[in-house]
Amino acid sequence: MSTNIVVPELGESVVEARVAKWLKKQGDTVNAGEPLVELETEKIDLEVSADRAGVLASIKHQEGADVKVGEVLAVLEESTNGAGKVPPTVPVVAKVPVVPEVPKVPEVQGAKGADKKATPTAKNVAKAHDVKLAAVESPGGRVTKQDVLKAAAPAQETKAPAPQAPQAPQAPQAPRGVSERTERRERMTKRRATIARRLVEAQHTAAMLTTFNEVDMTAVMQLRERRKEAFTKKYGVGVGIASFFVKASIGALKAFPQINAEIQGDEIVFKNYYDIGMAVGAEGGLVVPVIRDADRKGFVDIELAIRDFAKRAQDGSLTLEDLKGGTFTITNGGVFGSLMSTPILNPPQVGILGLHKIADRAVAVSGQVVIRPMMYLALSYDHRLVDGREAVQFLVKIKEYVEDPAWMLLES
Repeated sequence: MSTNIVVPELGESVVEARVAKWLKKQGDTVNAGEPLVELETEKIDLEVSADRAGVLASIKHQEGADVKVGEVLAVLEESTNGAGKVPPTVPVVAKVPVVPEVPKVPEVQGAKGADKKATPTAKNVAKAHDVKLAAVESPGGRVTKQDVLKAAAPAQETKAPAPQAPQAPQAPQAPRGVSERTERRERMTKRRATIARRLVEAQHTAAMLTTFNEVDMTAVMQLRERRKEAFTKKYGVGVGIASFFVKASIGALKAFPQINAEIQGDEIVFKNYYDIGMAVGAEGGLVVPVIRDADRKGFVDIELAIRDFAKRAQDGSLTLEDLKGGTFTITNGGVFGSLMSTPILNPPQVGILGLHKIADRAVAVSGQVVIRPMMYLALSYDHRLVDGREAVQFLVKIKEYVEDPAWMLLES
């Protein structure tokens, strides 16, 4: 009896994936639930597992192939003999001696590392560097690529250089000071290709404009400093800047509901819920995990969610559910040192708030020149739905909330 292994449902708006790596070879015996292949999508990487035990009889798409949801990746055959193999589908030529397959010796791990979990990328890197996952320290509980590379570095340094065979005389090198003009081609990942496509679509399909303002961060920074020790002691997490802007954005969205809406055909869909996307720069490209029902969450829950998203974006453990939907997005270029930028919309959303670096600047306060920690804010919006007046007032509302955080508490 044969079973088709197909590309599973990949989540909202994701219809295509790329075969990144086969974890089993054709003819291998597999157990129920054992991962067979890694797929790369525009949002996350995921593993497809066998739903029952059997033999991987045939692989329909090799590594690097693009496949669609529902397409057959491989065929799994039920085992027909004690060795767990099915008769080969390719006829064997007569009088050719068959070399018996040498059974693989299972790798023995210590009890400590037997159940250790690792991301698919971490497993591949560990195999490439000949690192045992059981010996890798993982502060986060799940072994990541960075954990493996850290463990591999000392081993690589202590390895003695292998003896080199005599080499033929080399051609004369270019004169010192003349650099070689080389190029390297690399296929785009699914995520990078999708980012490129969606950014161009956003500029072509929306009437995108950006308005700017600046905000005095003195009140927020003083509040954080006063409450930092007690807050961390009670909740086990510090108070970040982003959580204040999430709260301020929700208050401003309630005042200007068209910025929390989207266009569908000739209709405007107003959302009476607030799912705030937080743009995170990960190794494979930008991802936007979503804090759902953010208006119902306090500062602690928002802060924990932001930190959890940032960690899981780096170790590759975000799920499609984490990235689905969103009614408004916040992106913080300030963590990379950006003083001012123009964020691009995340369709079908009609607004995105850009945060930037906090820098001490001379400003006029009550007729006096003083030094204050200032941040530039940028709001990009779809002019088809949002007029300039509402966009400016929305940003002013956020400025008011952040410069006087008590208003966020009174109006929440």
